[in-house]
Amino acid sequence: MSIYTHIKPFVAIAVVLVCASALAETPEALVKQARQRNPELNFFVAEIAAAKGAVRTAKTVRNPELNGEFGYKNSRDNSGGTSGDGAILALSFSQTFEYPGRIALRKAIANHDVALAELHLQQFRFSLSARVRTLAYGISSAQQKSAAASEVASRFQALSDVLAQRPTAGVTPQLEARIIDANTLAFRRQEREAELAIATSLAELNQLCGRPADVALKVVAGKVQFSAASLPRLLNAARANAFDIRIRQVEFAQQGFKVALSKNERFPAISVGPFYSMENAIDREQRAGLGVSLPLPLWDRNLGNIATSKARQQQAEASLAMTEREVERRVAQHAAILTAKRAEIDNLRGDELAKFREAAETADRNYQMGAVPLTIYVETQKQYLELVSTFTDLQKDALQAAQELEILTGLKLYGEEGQR
Repeated sequence: MSIYTHIKPFVAIAVVLVCASALAETPEALVKQARQRNPELNFFVAEIAAAKGAVRTAKTVRNPELNGEFGYKNSRDNSGGTSGDGAILALSFSQTFEYPGRIALRKAIANHDVALAELHLQQFRFSLSARVRTLAYGISSAQQKSAAASEVASRFQALSDVLAQRPTAGVTPQLEARIIDANTLAFRRQEREAELAIATSLAELNQLCGRPADVALKVVAGKVQFSAASLPRLLNAARANAFDIRIRQVEFAQQGFKVALSKNERFPAISVGPFYSMENAIDREQRAGLGVSLPLPLWDRNLGNIATSKARQQQAEASLAMTEREVERRVAQHAAILTAKRAEIDNLRGDELAKFREAAETADRNYQMGAVPLTIYVETQKQYLELVSTFTDLQKDALQAAQELEILTGLKLYGEEGQR
């Protein structure tokens, strides 16, 4: 009897204890936690706050300026004699007034920065939800693969233990025993690979949800159903809802305001304010009036900035057109993937997995009674495992395509059975 036979009960008990202590979460519950606790959300929230602060700055009027001069004046005539001396005082107060429309343009540009920051936050939330959901269903799929591989490997291990207690006569039983041992090792390897996939995905999933990477977690997920949508409908929805397109549209509109602002800045700002001066040198002299400061736009007509802003506007327009084409291509590609994967999943619907699992159990019983040859027995077990792997991979690929379409179009084409 092998060592594995002796330690198998203890391994089963350990697995039960670990599963009992692990958190049991559904994919949608994990998505909700990630949207609330993910630390990267703070970056985008702070970006919105910074953009709103820029709006306040853009609409703020310049502070007035107060200038003062204090001193002493000594006057002499041409012969060198003193004609008078005394204190001097000069004060001036000025307020700068922007050219009409300039503050409104700056405010419009800053408001577009706020809109961009909010769009980036929404896009991140959708991308975060998609990643968390992908990892959650990936862990669930890996759990199914691990369970199926463990089930088949346990059958082969039990059969190997039985054959090891029987006396072998001839070459054929010995070779069959070696084949069974080799398949046991192969199936155990598949089980370990599935467990490794669970561990690596779990670390990332925990951190996305704002938890330590080593928190034990069990994902409870049902079968996912997928809906169909025509390509024209998906393309129309993408043109209206795709985050990449909406971001480029805001950037293009913002660049238009920047062009208008650069043209507006050809005209100078005007400073106006009262002034007062007083001298007590020879006679007591006082002056008061209104001062105006107006830069003359003779040499600098802001032509360089106007040309630059117009070029940036052309770049924004070209970027918008390229993004629209890129989004249309991605929608068409993911729609094709989803359609193909849905068709394959529909072929495996119903009780296909149950039938193959029953076939694997039947082959195991009949091989031990000598009614089934080794080749059929091994092939049945392999096909069962391959079907489990195929079905879970199809679900994963279809879910990824459906989530990409959701980000691009805003249309949800998936959901667990009983929730749609």
